[in-house]
Amino acid sequence: MLTVEKIGGTSMSKFQDVMNNIIMKPCADCGNYNRIFVVSAYNNVTNWLLEHKKTKEPGIYQQFVDRTDYNRAMMELLDKLIAINRTFESIGLNQQKADEFITGRMVQAKNYLNNLADVLATGYVNRQNILLAAREILSSIGEAHSAFNSVNILGNNNIKATFVDLCGFNDSEYLSIDERIHKAFKNIDFTSTIPIVTGYTKGTEGIMREFDRGYSEVTFCKVAVEVKADEAVIHKEFHLSSADPNIVGVDKSIPVGFTNFNVADQLADVGMEAIHPKASKPLEMAGINIRIKNTFEPDHPGTLISRNYVGEKSKVEIISGTDKVMAIEIHDPMMVGQVGYDREIMTIFEQYNVSYILKATNANSITQVIWEEDLCEKLINDLRVKYYEVTVKPVALVCTLGTNIAQPGILSKATAALANNSINVDALSQSLKQVNMQFVISRDDYRKAIIVLNDALCVENS
Repeated sequence: MLTVEKIGGTSMSKFQDVMNNIIMKPCADCGNYNRIFVVSAYNNVTNWLLEHKKTKEPGIYQQFVDRTDYNRAMMELLDKLIAINRTFESIGLNQQKADEFITGRMVQAKNYLNNLADVLATGYVNRQNILLAAREILSSIGEAHSAFNSVNILGNNNIKATFVDLCGFNDSEYLSIDERIHKAFKNIDFTSTIPIVTGYTKGTEGIMREFDRGYSEVTFCKVAVEVKADEAVIHKEFHLSSADPNIVGVDKSIPVGFTNFNVADQLADVGMEAIHPKASKPLEMAGINIRIKNTFEPDHPGTLISRNYVGEKSKVEIISGTDKVMAIEIHDPMMVGQVGYDREIMTIFEQYNVSYILKATNANSITQVIWEEDLCEKLINDLRVKYYEVTVKPVALVCTLGTNIAQPGILSKATAALANNSINVDALSQSLKQVNMQFVISRDDYRKAIIVLNDALCVENS
C-alpha cells in the first residue's frame, strides 16, 4: 500500500515525535517503505517569511513590498533558522551540513529578491507580478529547510530517505506544477527510500496565486494523484473531533471516525480546514481517500474522509463555527417580487472580492454573513447609497454537520438546545443536501453555543 502523507508545521517542530510515531514505527511493522512525506515549514517560519496566518502581523514580504530593509530581516531570520537547527542536534541533525544548506538557500533567495527589486524600480514591469514572484520565493524557504533537515536526520538514524526539492531554486526549467512533480518522481523506487518532499512547488502558474497559504496541501494532493496513492494521510496535532477540545473540553471532544468530502468542504467554509477544499478536489475526483491522524496518538486510526460515505445512524457528527464574521442585511420594501434583486447586490460584493458564508432571505430582506476581515467601509457605503436600509452587525456562526442529518427532529433538537440556554438565533440556513445547519447568533454566546450543541447532539449520541 502506497501512501502520501503530509506533516504540519507544529508536528515538524517536534520531529523526534514524528520519527517515533510516524516514520520509524510503521517501518518496523511493515518492513518496507512505500510512503512519501510532504512536509511543511517548521512552526512560525512561514509567518516570519510572509505574515502571521491568524493575526496578519507582517513578515519579510511586507518589508519587500514597502522597500524597507528586507536584506537585514533575511539575515535575522537566518539566525532564527540556524537556532532551529540546534534543537535537532540530539536526534542526529548534522549541524554543519544543515547550516550550510539553509545559509546558501537564504543567500540565493536574497539575491533573487534584490534582482526583483532592481527590475521593479525601473517601472517597466507589472508591479503585481513582481510582488507575486517575491512571495513565491519567500514561501519556498521554510519547506526546503525542514525537508533537507528531515532527510539528514533520517539518514543519520539509518533510514534511507531522498530529498525531493520541488522549489526549483537551482534550475531555470519552465515547468508547470504538475510537470515538475511528474519529473521529480519519475525514477524514485518507493520500496527502498522514503521521499521527503518540500510542501512548496515551483510552477509556471504560480502555486501562491490561487492557493496562497494552502500551497503545501496542493503539493500533497498533486503528489498523491501523480503516484496513484492508495491513501493520502494528513498528520495534525489534534484529532478531527466533534468540537474544539479547547472549548468543550478534551473529555467531551469525540474523534470523528468517518466523514465525506462534502462535510470537509463545509468545515473549510467556516475556517476549520481539514484540508483546503480546492486542493482536495483532485483526490476526490481520483477516488483517493484522505485520513486525518493525530501525530501524538499514532495507534488511533483517525478520521477517514471518502467520497460517498454516509453514516448508518442519523446524527450530528461535528459542531463547528466562528466568531469572526459580520452579518450584512439589505432591507427594501420594494424588493418583493423583483427578479434578480440579489444579483445586483452580489455585483457590488464582487467588486470588493467578498464572498458570503451564509445567505438567508425573505420578501423584503437579504442577510449575508461574511468574514470580518473582508468587511470594508467602501463596500458598506456603496450598499447604503443604493439600498433603502443596510444593517451591519458583528455576529457568530455555529454549524451542526453530519453525513446523515436529513431526518426529522435534528433541527428541532438543535434549536431547542440553544433556546433552553437563552441563545437567540438571528438567522439560519439549511440546504436540501442537509449536511450543514448554520445558526447566526450573538458573538457573546459563541462558546456557550458550541458547548450546548456538542452536549445535546454529539455527546448524547456517542
